[in-house]
Amino acid sequence: MAKLRHIALIVEDPEASARFFAAAFGMKRTAEARCGCHMSDGIMTVALLKKETPEERIGIDHFGLWVDDLEGASRQAVAAGAVSLGSHPPGDKAFYEAKFVSPDGIVFDLSHTGWPGAVKDAADDAS
Repeated sequence: MAKLRHIALIVEDPEASARFFAAAFGMKRTAEARCGCHMSDGIMTVALLKKETPEERIGIDHFGLWVDDLEGASRQAVAAGAVSLGSHPPGDKAFYEAKFVSPDGIVFDLSHTGWPGAVKDAADDAS
């Protein structure tokens, strides 16, 4: 079963948003992102990504699922109607292995390695 462990938000100011997530929810900064940072509650991560183009809307950009078998989960997603958007570029500060778009146009990542600050199973959380 896939585990929802990541959500990415487009924000105006990632640093201000990070301070808010820390103060309001006790989240910790766990990694830098391509254009922002990752915050975590110890189980899930929230990527706070800077709005880079006028077309981008503030709010949810995509979500991520942690899977056991990346190839199998990718095949299953495509068989269910998803379209592959490819895998992450080497050297990028991206923490997904494969990116897709659902039949409804919703972008999601699949990862078999997870995201900084996330744990696959809540029982794995050492805190």
